[in-house]
Amino acid sequence: MSGPGDAELPAIDLRQMQLLNDDTGILQHATYGVPDLHDGYCTDDNARSLVASVYAARLGDDSLDIPLRRNLAFLHYAFSPATGRFRNFMSYDRHWLKEAASEDSHGRAVWGLGMAVRHAPSDSTRDLAAQLLLQAAPATEGFESIRAWAFAVIGLEAYLSAYPDDALAAGVRNTLSVSLFELWRRKAAPSAGWPWWEDVVTYANAKLPHALIAAGAGLGRGDMLETGLATLRWLVDVQTADGGHVSLVGNRGWLRRTGERSRFDQQPLEAHGLVHACLAAASVTGDEVWARDAERAFAWFTGRNDLGLSLYNPKSGGCHDGLMAGGVNRNEGAESTLAYVISLLELHLHRREIATPSLTE
Repeated sequence: MSGPGDAELPAIDLRQMQLLNDDTGILQHATYGVPDLHDGYCTDDNARSLVASVYAARLGDDSLDIPLRRNLAFLHYAFSPATGRFRNFMSYDRHWLKEAASEDSHGRAVWGLGMAVRHAPSDSTRDLAAQLLLQAAPATEGFESIRAWAFAVIGLEAYLSAYPDDALAAGVRNTLSVSLFELWRRKAAPSAGWPWWEDVVTYANAKLPHALIAAGAGLGRGDMLETGLATLRWLVDVQTADGGHVSLVGNRGWLRRTGERSRFDQQPLEAHGLVHACLAAASVTGDEVWARDAERAFAWFTGRNDLGLSLYNPKSGGCHDGLMAGGVNRNEGAESTLAYVISLLELHLHRREIATPSLTE
């Protein structure tokens, strides 16, 4: 059996990501491969771009140093100390369109900041990211979105890897992870073949077990860790086609407990979620079977999917916005491009980690 790392990973291609970043932050959308100015910017994508930038720096590529600082500056400007919340959507002429972001957007910002703290290439990046995270984290304890909880838990675990004695971060991490775990215990029915939080598997799915894996390892909670691993295994298996390739749950109907399932439209963010969660499982357990699962999820981007079509565009460095029944959505916006870029960077980082065991993650 071939092991992880036997197949060569694609070269890292940051061209479309760099094109979408301007002197404000990263633009949300593209028409085909051309930046679309009409919809401006959002906090979610700047958090994702920040993650990609600090990963690239971790791998020794400083070409994203300026976008990195602009993405962080965007998050800094998006945060309101008066409300303890982030704003999300900004028009191209730099006007905020809503005063408060959704809970999910806020959670993603905490995730991005935590990853920036963990992988920061400089003290100034780490210090500002840490400052913002500590200001933003308390609001998440009042959230109802379980995905916001999960994003925040993953970000807080990353932060705590750098500052393990921080009581505020640990307290919020504890509250959210226990809430997520207890909700799973109340709602899931593993004996009936449905080990899930809800009656429908929808979006950002892998983040939920990923959060339990991260927090279970951080807290030394074996029950939480094992639940996260088992639930992630189920999620990987139900999204594996008979041919062995990844077949993501589509957003035109989702996957329901009754067995109804939509094949399309499949979203790049879901592939990235599997890559990230499976690599976390590999790191925590030392079992490289999880790394092979991550590589299968990544292969979805490059053509090992239900239609045999590549979502990565080698001519631009972008990623198409989705896999639809009739082909790919040819737009190459920030969300999709960053899903591809971050997935590839994470795989490169994981391979470097297992090749150099002394590397501190």
